[in-house]
Amino acid sequence: MKNFCLGQFAVTADRELTITRLGAQGDGIADVDGRMLFVPFALPGERVLASVSDDRARLIEVIEASPDRIAPVCRHFGVCGGCSVQHLAPSPYRAWKHDLVQSTFRQRGLEIEIGDVVEPRGRRRRAIFSAVPSKHGLDIGFHAAGTHDLVPIDDCAVLEPKIVAALPQLAALIGPLVSKVGARITVTATEGGLDVSVEGTERRLTPDIRSKLALEANKMGLARLVIGGDDVCQMLPPVLKFGTAEVVLPPGAFVQAVAEAEREIAARIVAAVGKVKTVADLFSGLGAFTFPLAQRAKVSAFDGDRAAIAALSAGVRTAKGLKPIAARVRDLFREPLSPLELNEHDAVVFDPPRAGADAQAQRLARSKVKTVVAVSCNPATLARDARHLVDGGYKIESVTPVDQFIYSAHVEVVAIFRR
Repeated sequence: MKNFCLGQFAVTADRELTITRLGAQGDGIADVDGRMLFVPFALPGERVLASVSDDRARLIEVIEASPDRIAPVCRHFGVCGGCSVQHLAPSPYRAWKHDLVQSTFRQRGLEIEIGDVVEPRGRRRRAIFSAVPSKHGLDIGFHAAGTHDLVPIDDCAVLEPKIVAALPQLAALIGPLVSKVGARITVTATEGGLDVSVEGTERRLTPDIRSKLALEANKMGLARLVIGGDDVCQMLPPVLKFGTAEVVLPPGAFVQAVAEAEREIAARIVAAVGKVKTVADLFSGLGAFTFPLAQRAKVSAFDGDRAAIAALSAGVRTAKGLKPIAARVRDLFREPLSPLELNEHDAVVFDPPRAGADAQAQRLARSKVKTVVAVSCNPATLARDARHLVDGGYKIESVTPVDQFIYSAHVEVVAIFRR
């Protein structure tokens, strides 16, 4: 059975290998001569032929396939670097995602029962593409795994179809502006249409060019087109809904990948917090959790991103039927809330970037806050932060994986702590 290649490795030897387990990045692992060999697209229990170089291997052929091997859902799988485990059957796939979380907590000495993996329906509403000129015009896609080679995309199993459908028109729209080095295109599906932000163009936006871009963007039905940080045109506000509020998306701002996952996480947060008077929402971003919480309690939102806090504040001014929301710019990595500041709240929610909230978690551990809810896209840093909280007297009530990064090695996690 032929399979897929990952990247370009310096081949030193072809070997028959037996795969014993699945690694944290979705690679099969073979134990050879006292070391681990990582074989992308191989599954536990398989015998494979692979070209080996150092601790990596390129899969040449599956000699004996695992019963858990299934046909991938996307024809780009194995070339595009976006997905790593489309070939794994649903049940072992869920078990693998579950173990990604379980193992990171165990490494921190936290022997707890991890909840079942929640699988929200829906596809990703945001993607960051690479774009490079080619003999065909402009190729837009993702990098091949382990390389800088671009894989043009005309189909995707994990993205909103409307995003993929717009790529040929986007290529024609911005192709003349992109340098040989290439560009980066961020596309977000909003209530007003697609919001497109382009970085890496080389031509100056003359009035004539701006006019032509605006005309074509309007024909495409884009909500907004931003090039090099310059708002070229906006037909409709690129709005996202958080609870009952509407927030205009700043160019390039962070949003949860899947809207349905965001709503699932928000519902779990609100249920965990319960009936309280005041909540602190740390690393609040645009307010994905701030606004649902404000349906029940007064919320203090903190984030170091000025544009995000400005957008959240603007959303507060137009929202109705909510408890008071105070949004403040604050770098929580350099200036985390102190225990005294935290104690002004009945509950705290934090959703930091992948680096986690080390300093803030240490101060939370010294606070008297009754309920803490942590959201993270990085189980390793979440487990580290959880260790701080447990050492400070908190008990872990639940840890729930939310699989909004389907077919990849990433997983979102919601953890609830109580005093």
